[in-house]
Amino acid sequence: MGSADEDYNFVFKVVLIGESGVGKTNLLSRFTRNEFNHDSRTTIGVEFSTRTILVGDAVVKAQIWDTAGLERYRAITSAYYRGAVGALVVFDITKHQTYDVVDRWLKELYDHAEASIVVMLVGNKSDLAQAREVPMEEAKMFADNNGLLFVETSALDSTNVEQAFETILKEIFHKVQKQKQRSSQSNTVSLAGESPASTAPAQAERRPCCVAL
Repeated sequence: MGSADEDYNFVFKVVLIGESGVGKTNLLSRFTRNEFNHDSRTTIGVEFSTRTILVGDAVVKAQIWDTAGLERYRAITSAYYRGAVGALVVFDITKHQTYDVVDRWLKELYDHAEASIVVMLVGNKSDLAQAREVPMEEAKMFADNNGLLFVETSALDSTNVEQAFETILKEIFHKVQKQKQRSSQSNTVSLAGESPASTAPAQAERRPCCVAL
């Protein structure tokens, strides 16, 4: 147990949102397990997976949450967003209607999450470029105008999946570092809600979860 403290320094909760069928679950499985499931059946219920990466000299445990079909029923609650410090808003580049509702997803996100949450717009299924309905330039301009990060990905062939998650985690980490600098008289980072993965409250100061930005 003596080495448990060195497992990771931070836990960052990141949520995946967007219309059903855009590939959120496969983005999650590609990043956390390097798997892709061609079966499109949807599992109902919120689920999350984790992966630990190195950001600078810190070990960050990414806790990626997936709606797992609840978006079909508009049943996502504030509990899904609680404690999230990052969000990927995913659309399908071959279905313009999934892009048209990005505004609604952003509104729901900002209604429930911290205002300082780091948000990335993700155009998924870039491997189907021949069926593209959403021009990359249009989505990139929308992201720039709304202060969002932007990337196009393919969960099928892994294009930019690592980059997407690593970029948002690095951006979150930089925000945390700036916060710590601003409050340099205190070495503790405030918490933004409970972590479903936290099983060692005594180590909370050493390994803060779901850092409030």
